[in-house]
Order: sequence, then structure tokens, then C-alpha cells
Amino acid sequence: METVDDSALRTILLERINAKGAIPFADFMQSCLYEPGLGYYTSAGRKVGAAGDFYTSSNVHRVFGRLIGKEIATMWHAMGEPASFQIVEAGAGNGRLSADIMDAIAELEPALYATVTCRLIEAEPSLAATQQAMLAAHADRLAWSSPDELAAGTLAITGCILTNELVDALPVHLVEMTAAGLQEVMVTVADGEFCEQLAPLTNPEIASYLQRHNVTLAAGQKAEIRLAADQWLRGVAKSLARGFVVTIDYGYLADELYGRMRMNGTLLCYYNHQVAENPYIRVGRQDITAHVDFTALMQTGAEAGLEKVWYGEQYRFLMATGMMEEIMALETRPVPEEERLKDRLALKKLLLPDGGMGDTFKALVQGKGVDAAGLLCLRNWTAAL
Repeated sequence: METVDDSALRTILLERINAKGAIPFADFMQSCLYEPGLGYYTSAGRKVGAAGDFYTSSNVHRVFGRLIGKEIATMWHAMGEPASFQIVEAGAGNGRLSADIMDAIAELEPALYATVTCRLIEAEPSLAATQQAMLAAHADRLAWSSPDELAAGTLAITGCILTNELVDALPVHLVEMTAAGLQEVMVTVADGEFCEQLAPLTNPEIASYLQRHNVTLAAGQKAEIRLAADQWLRGVAKSLARGFVVTIDYGYLADELYGRMRMNGTLLCYYNHQVAENPYIRVGRQDITAHVDFTALMQTGAEAGLEKVWYGEQYRFLMATGMMEEIMALETRPVPEEERLKDRLALKKLLLPDGGMGDTFKALVQGKGVDAAGLLCLRNWTAAL
């Protein structure tokens, strides 16, 4: 295993636990990912792409952002073409996805482009300069806000709030069904190393979460409970005055996420494009993630005023929003065959299951105060095949 210097954050966490006692895994994960200046998502360094630890759909091909841009333009029309419209990307990273969306809108919908503001929200402060460079062609259309502003519900957005692989990185409580009932995984220290112990639930909302979604864990089953996602979505709903929320991530509905085939849950770590299962190494230097409970997002959204518009696999979303047209356009370009082949392979990765992203990733579209009847994702694209 590659040696990584994680001593700065490791020391802080060890001292914190030694001073205060065992902490919920959710607190440990929060620090590993978001400790100011030291967490995985709050420290400098490339996380996404060939030189990072994992790929997202927006890194695979620009068509991904272009199709989202087309759908956002449709949302603008469905909302009556408001004179002020915002596209808010939470977890914007280096700005690649927002750049592709803005490029598409500038080309395909100039009237929308003349009114739009692209607002980027990112936990890592150093990425603002990277985003400015990535979106330099749209400099007069940019704005920035903090994750805290979005979560607090203070932004008053008319438009579309978008995330691509953000929710999976929000902290989770780990639980296990034991003979004594539901227990929570706590992180403690033994012989100078992190280790786990089971304890009674630290938050009654954990049990309530399972009850709300009609989930019953089997004896010995482990699972992740993402209370932070519910809290985050409530803030998003409050920040959205009118418009849409688009969530793209890997995950399942609750009955599948907590099914018997997942007795050990879905928690994984990513480092240098390798998958690992130990969150107690490379502290703050590796990604820690778990699959998203889309049932919870729909139910919490409904309680917060967000109506479910559409939910399904990523490939279905991309096909409905015009993937075939984009593929045909790429095929007609006068480019070398090597570049054409590269495009084909990238687009296959976005669409295909079993090693691709087509069915592992899901898309959820929610609306507030809108008539969504004309959205592209609602089209019966299979009729044209």
C-alpha cells in the first residue's frame, strides 16, 4: 500500500477522540472530507480525472453537460422564460460541468444566455480561481456562493439547482442490526490507531429515518443512514424560490439500497482510481462515499415543497434529452478516426451498464412552483428507436 502523509488530520482526530471519547462515524467522515484546510474536499489537489482519484460523468465527455444545458433551457421555457434565471451547481469542483452547460446555452439558447447567472458552490476555496479560468468565456455571467449559504436557505434562487456526485459525499451514520437491536458504529482509539465499537444510537432520527422509509434491517446487516442529505435538501428547497432541482448520483431506491443483498452496506473509499474499504487509512487524502437513498430524497423533498418530476437511470435521462442527436452530430464531424473512436468510447461509458455509468448513476428531477410538462426527460424517446 502506498504511504501517504496524513499526519496532520490524523493527529487532530486522535487528540479529539482521546479528549472527548468515541465519536459517531458520521463525525469522523465529516472531518475526513470537510475539515477546514485538511479534509479531502477542502484541501488543494486534483480529485477528479486521470490525475485524481475517480471520474465523474462530466469528465467523460462534454456531451453530458451539453444535454443538461438543453434540459435547463427547456426548464426556462417551461417557467415562462423569467427575466432573471440562475443555474446553481453545488459541488462545482473545477467548473468543467458548468462550463459545458454554459457553452451549450450560449450556442443553443441565446435569449436565455442573455439573462442567466451561473452560480458556483464549492467547499474547496482554492478552486475558485480554477473555475474562473475554466469559465473565462462566460466571466460576466458568473457568481459564487458558499455551501453554508445554500444549506441555510438564504439564496432565493429562480432557476435550476444542480448536483453531480455531491450527495454521495455527504457524511453517513453507520449502523448494524444486532441481537440487542439497532446499534451505531462509533470511532474510538486503541494503541494509537482508529478502531470501531458499537454503541446505542447517538441520534433518535437514525431510527426514525428507517421507519419513515419502511426499512427493516436483517440480523447482522450493516447500513448507512445519511441524515445530512435530508438536512441539505431542506436547505436547497428553502433556497429555491421557484424552479428545479436536478440530482445526479449513484444510488438506489430504499428497498434496493437496504435489501438483503447488501448486508455490508455500500461504504467505499477511492484513492488513485483504486477502490478500498478501509476509511481509517489515508485520513483526509482519500474519498469516502456511500450510495444515495433516492427514496429519502424524494420523500424529504416532498415534505419541503419539492415535487418529484422524473427519476430514472442516467442513460434514460441522456437519451430523452437528445443523446442520439449528439452522437449523430459527432459522427459527421471532419475529424481523424482516432478522435471519433475516442468519442464513441466515452459516450458508451456514459450510457452502458456493467462497467459503464448508464444504470449505476440515477437522475432525480424535482420542481417547485412550476409546470414541468414540457421537459425533455419526460419524452418517450424509445418510440423513435
